[in-house]
Amino acid sequence: MEKWDIAIVGAGKIGKMIASLLVQSGDYSVTVIDHSEQALAAFAVDHCAKLCIDVANEEQLTKALLGKEAVLSAAPFFLTEVIARAAKAAGTHYFDLTEDVAGTQKVYELAQGADVVFAPQCGLAPGFVSIAAHDLAKRFDKLESLTLRVGALPRFPTNRLKYNLTWSTDGLINEYCNPCLAIEDGKLAKVAPLEGYERFSLEGVEYEAFNTSGGLGSLTQTLDGKVEDLKYLSIRYPGHREIISLLLKDLGLEKRRDLLKEVMETAIPATHQDTVLVFITASGMKDGQLEEISYLNRVESREIGGTLWSAIQISTAAGICATLDLLREGKIASKGFVKQEDIRLDDFLANRFGGLYEGRDLDHGGHDRREAA
Repeated sequence: MEKWDIAIVGAGKIGKMIASLLVQSGDYSVTVIDHSEQALAAFAVDHCAKLCIDVANEEQLTKALLGKEAVLSAAPFFLTEVIARAAKAAGTHYFDLTEDVAGTQKVYELAQGADVVFAPQCGLAPGFVSIAAHDLAKRFDKLESLTLRVGALPRFPTNRLKYNLTWSTDGLINEYCNPCLAIEDGKLAKVAPLEGYERFSLEGVEYEAFNTSGGLGSLTQTLDGKVEDLKYLSIRYPGHREIISLLLKDLGLEKRRDLLKEVMETAIPATHQDTVLVFITASGMKDGQLEEISYLNRVESREIGGTLWSAIQISTAAGICATLDLLREGKIASKGFVKQEDIRLDDFLANRFGGLYEGRDLDHGGHDRREAA
């Protein structure tokens, strides 16, 4: 099979890891596109072409995408629509990492009648967590409840928030401030962020979890009428939510997001020493009995190809690269809108990029660290 010539929009942390994985595979030629010459100059990935254009200019971007098999967006959520429109105009398969509900709706509309794939929300959450959750859901004769919990956590928390920045600050703020989709008592619902609080422990470590926005992706539509209760929670160490609630509610920073972003990026250090935790529980009727099944997956920061990558970089990049690779292998639909839960968990984990969720290297088998009971 010939190499695929693809474009990545966004020369940030995630874009860098996506490019590195695809170049290392030997099956993709990569061009990274960004509006910032400074970001491109710092984009140290060998055998990767670079192009500096105004990404928000649809005409320029469409021209840049002509002849590309696919474009992978690692750009901010507010550029989703323009990149998807350029992909359609150029006849290029489209993939993104967005959690933004409105942006995904625009992608869905563009996908109608298209001759190329539109696959949004291909990261961690939404993304891999949707694939794993749907796999659990299919094991029941009648599904009662499905709870998805995901956390990108520092391995060594030291501040009172017990948190470090590991990914997009804009995305984090949207999670904490925007309404959350859910299914309650069999009906589609919107619930408030930071509510739905719970405490639990895993392997001797205490955690808290609460409603955040965007993590369910299209699962609410897929499981509408098929589950009584569906929700998505972010995992943090105990005490985090109380401080965030103080900042957002008591100090009113939910209405001053630019200031909140400045405060976070000034006061909260970033880290590469992180852990991504996925913990999903499902309950329902199976063979005439009420049963609960859980799924637990951890991704740790580690070195790949001679570079240390954070767990959130690995888990996010693995998701979008695996989805692209499954298209190339003919294991997902070749045109139209592709939901993450349409992808089989076994196919995803068997993929060379999806295998990073199991601690495998790109070209070597490894120990399976998943747990299901």
